[in-house]
Amino acid sequence: MAGKKPRKLNEEESALWKRVADTATPLDGRAKFAPTAHKKGPKKKKKQELSPAPTIQPFEIGSRTSERTPTHNLAPTLSSQMNSAPVAMDRKTFQKMKRGKTAPEAKIDLHGMTASAAHGALTSFILSSHASGKRLVLVITGKGRVSNDSNPIPARIGVLRHQLPHWLSTPPLKSVVLQVAEAHQRHGGSGAFYVYLRRR
Repeated sequence: MAGKKPRKLNEEESALWKRVADTATPLDGRAKFAPTAHKKGPKKKKKQELSPAPTIQPFEIGSRTSERTPTHNLAPTLSSQMNSAPVAMDRKTFQKMKRGKTAPEAKIDLHGMTASAAHGALTSFILSSHASGKRLVLVITGKGRVSNDSNPIPARIGVLRHQLPHWLSTPPLKSVVLQVAEAHQRHGGSGAFYVYLRRR
């Protein structure tokens, strides 16, 4: 185990040691030992070397951004969903219907109704149309109005228009509906829908 380093004497201890040492006789002619007094003084501060200031390169806001298309997928429009839906009915009849060359046998206008009232009216209309043997009916929802409210959560324009495909694809209407498609311009365009019913 290494020995401890001797502690340095303060001024008072140093003076006392000097008086004792003056009265002592050195052995074999050795020189008297005079320990140095430890003087506490202010520590010298090391000079800090200042690093040169960094140079700022000229730049333009947005110069390092890459022009990439966003990686997130936005919800497809209702029109694109309708157009990509599989055709369940006769293809020739479907094409004729889409071109507006087949006249609907009955129609219902859901304009101005609340979602719950429209759902009830639609259900009654579709079931009664099917019961009476009709095949092609027209459902008018309108395109919806732009709202001026400042809601932080964006809402889709046209509540009834977006709800209609869901209502027609769930019971009790699912069992009687064969095909749904956006109407031709002469029958209301994107604000109306052809609903082709199954045979009784």
